[in-house]
Amino acid sequence: MRRRTGIVIGTCTALALIGTAGSVVSAGAGERPSEPRLSAARPSAVERTPAAVGRRAIPQVTPTTATHGIKPDNSFGVKPDVSSSASAGARRLESTTARSAGRQRIGELLRVDRLIGNVGGPKREEFAYPGASYVKVHFDRLTMLPGDYVTVSNPERTESYRYDESDPDGRWAMSITGDTAVVEVHREINPLGLRDITGDLGIGIDRVARGDSRPAPARPGREESVCGTDTSSDAVCYESKDPVAYTKSKATARLLINGTELCTGWRVGPKNRMITNNHCLTTSGEAYDTEVWFNYQCAKCGGYDVFKPTKVWGDQVLATDKTYDYTLFTVDGFPSIEKFGYLTLDTVRPGKGQELYVPQHPSGEPAKIAGTKGEAVGNCEVDNPDYTGYAAHSDVSYFCDTAGGSSGSPVISRATNRVVALHHFGGCPNSGVRGDLLAGRLRTYL
Repeated sequence: MRRRTGIVIGTCTALALIGTAGSVVSAGAGERPSEPRLSAARPSAVERTPAAVGRRAIPQVTPTTATHGIKPDNSFGVKPDVSSSASAGARRLESTTARSAGRQRIGELLRVDRLIGNVGGPKREEFAYPGASYVKVHFDRLTMLPGDYVTVSNPERTESYRYDESDPDGRWAMSITGDTAVVEVHREINPLGLRDITGDLGIGIDRVARGDSRPAPARPGREESVCGTDTSSDAVCYESKDPVAYTKSKATARLLINGTELCTGWRVGPKNRMITNNHCLTTSGEAYDTEVWFNYQCAKCGGYDVFKPTKVWGDQVLATDKTYDYTLFTVDGFPSIEKFGYLTLDTVRPGKGQELYVPQHPSGEPAKIAGTKGEAVGNCEVDNPDYTGYAAHSDVSYFCDTAGGSSGSPVISRATNRVVALHHFGGCPNSGVRGDLLAGRLRTYL
């Protein structure tokens, strides 16, 4: 049985995760009853999504290009494009503070050595890290008998995930929002004590990811990707003034990779297909350890409550390429995210001056959108439709506001509401891989 899904909460003001459990509140006037809100006041009831049964072996996709070791700053081995109307300056992947260049780092990875549920050992263990925004445990051993299972939950049990003997060793549990995770082994009724003489039973935990309330800052000397004054806003701020952009933003997801790293991804096409940057994840093994959060959006413009997010796991990588910096992958639990819609790639390159908008999860925050509708001289428009990324003519450049964690965001044309670029570079101008090139390369998968 696959990992099951609970709920998490966060804030909409500046932090990616606050770490305080929230409560479901009734919808007010004009709010959709199908999207309950979570408040930072009290814990809420658990939401679970169906788990996949009988998981397939994960095929590994060989990247189209030779290596995954992406070099930071100006060491890409690509001559910067100086044809832009703006000064080229130093360009970088949207964030380079993580172990894999380009992922935004949040929190830290801790080594632990715990064994619970073995003969004579404890059946319950708390992992408490005061001030942490989330706690995520890694199992190196899941040895149970049929009928036994282990839960990972917060102390109030308002967020809980269940694992059993069918789950493999060496895998992450879903993150628990807040600063404490409780791991507990549950045994079948054992009237004769027969289970207690089975000496090899036990749940081993070798690593814990502890999330900070805000991502690590970029290293000194790195440019921010907010170009001038940050004009991006909570996605929900667009609900009435720009309903199309708001609806499109629902297809964008927050990615928590390997416990401590952040990117953005989005549904591309009607099938079970997600896309993000190659510098965010490359293999099915990495996808398998990636949490994909949909509907992680503020419930009110400038407010603190968020809609209850739906979390699923990444699954299989179908295609990846370093030069064009994309990875196409599937998710486990696709039926639970279909309702959030999908985006499509534009098959035509946009023209200079074309207005854009960018749904994203900058610094892992609840969804924001850069680019205001009808802005006469805004910063979110095509600066150069023929920009150099990892290859000549591969990118489109723009000055839309982004930040670490925005890697993999869709850059959408207001003229067509189709994706014209897959965001990957910051540095003002920022840039993304051309959507028309991706459409051609990924046609057979979509």
